[in-house]
Amino acid sequence: MWYRRLAVVLAFSLVAANLAAKTAPNEVPQGTELPRQLKNVGIDQQLNSQLPLDAMFKDEKGRLQPFRNYLTGRPAILALVYYECPMLCTMTLNGLLRTLRPMSLNVGEHFDVIAVSFDPADTPQGAEKKRFEFVERYNRPESERGWKFLTGDEANIKRLTDAAGYRFSRDPQTGQWAHASGLVVVTPDGKVSKYFYGVEYSARDLRFSLVEASQGKVGNAVDQVLLFCFHYDPTTGKYGILITKLLRTGAALTVLGLLAFWFLNRRGRRGKYHDVERLPITS
Repeated sequence: MWYRRLAVVLAFSLVAANLAAKTAPNEVPQGTELPRQLKNVGIDQQLNSQLPLDAMFKDEKGRLQPFRNYLTGRPAILALVYYECPMLCTMTLNGLLRTLRPMSLNVGEHFDVIAVSFDPADTPQGAEKKRFEFVERYNRPESERGWKFLTGDEANIKRLTDAAGYRFSRDPQTGQWAHASGLVVVTPDGKVSKYFYGVEYSARDLRFSLVEASQGKVGNAVDQVLLFCFHYDPTTGKYGILITKLLRTGAALTVLGLLAFWFLNRRGRRGKYHDVERLPITS
């Protein structure tokens, strides 16, 4: 009967209400909360943030220099990793390398790659080993000057990672670092331009971001036209086609086409009338 079904529905509703009442409004259901090590881990977008140009880092030879010295007037891809990472950092750098290979823009010519270790225990020797590996695998002439693998102390690392919005923490039990994976595209003057998340990146999107970060100084005219049609979505870290711009552009081109057709058609008809007027009158 219908009243029995209603009683069953009400009973289930009361049970659900009772369970909800036992959970505080801001309480995360048991079993779904983040592990303690990951609560302060992530990437906060801080677009247009100025990276600390005076922060001091060592290059692969152990030379201590301010961060500004590693900027060469070209845009750069900043990878925040640590060189003894057993998995995720290597996946991030491998993903970057896979993305760079099909691109016509060259490291050391059009842009740079700057890897900075957020582990103060990493050494220039470890940085040099990592750099040698990726320069060899990239295997493009004269690209060596564009690859930089840096190390620093805790204070300078914190200044850089804070400005980039990169949060990480160390697990005291394992000694490993809990961190997110991603890349930061930096303008030639050291400002945060774009973010890319994960370990796989779109070659098209990365190229667009480098062209945009350089203010058109790298890339070609086609890139500039395509950038007009594509829009960077900071929530996904990707470029998507901007329908509004395309519709406006298409509408403008349609109007111009109609005006051109009307003008040429009218001009052609006027020419015919003048020809008729000039014809001799015969009896």
